[in-house]
Amino acid sequence: MNRTVLIAALIVANWLLSVATAFAQTASPPLIVVEDRGGASALPYYQPLNPQPDRATPPAPMPLPHVGSPGDAEAAMLPVRSTQLSPGDVPRRVIRAPGLTPLFLIGDDERSRTWLRQRQPALRELQAAGLVVNVESMAALAALRRLAPGLTLSPASGDDLAQRLGLRHYPVLITAAGIEQ
Repeated sequence: MNRTVLIAALIVANWLLSVATAFAQTASPPLIVVEDRGGASALPYYQPLNPQPDRATPPAPMPLPHVGSPGDAEAAMLPVRSTQLSPGDVPRRVIRAPGLTPLFLIGDDERSRTWLRQRQPALRELQAAGLVVNVESMAALAALRRLAPGLTLSPASGDDLAQRLGLRHYPVLITAAGIEQ
């Protein structure tokens, strides 16, 4: 692509962005027909799409979810299922992620419970945060927390993290310097 085409594309993109911003910031004025050359109305084609709400009846307000306590909010997130992660072996590898707070991924399975019991002193020393990536209920989450007092265990899907770090299995410890089991 030559330089002139690239500059023209950037100018057009900038203009489109400024026009879109202007439209987003102002209320749309009523439609003004500049020219009418006759023909059939397109309205019948748009009516099934219901493009604009009926202004005569205001929309019903959406009720806000009721969350009484942090425990209720956490219970609302369950069950957590990470489809890209399962219990298994994780080879040790080096990563470079300066500033990354140590974290670990576990599930509600025997392999994760054994790993958590064995590694909890090291996890506490690192002040690692735990993500429970596969757990069905608050009772199961509470049982995992009883195994590791003093460690933070939060239910969360691990699919995005698995994809970004190339993980397929847990339990795993992720630090600024590496990934290990």
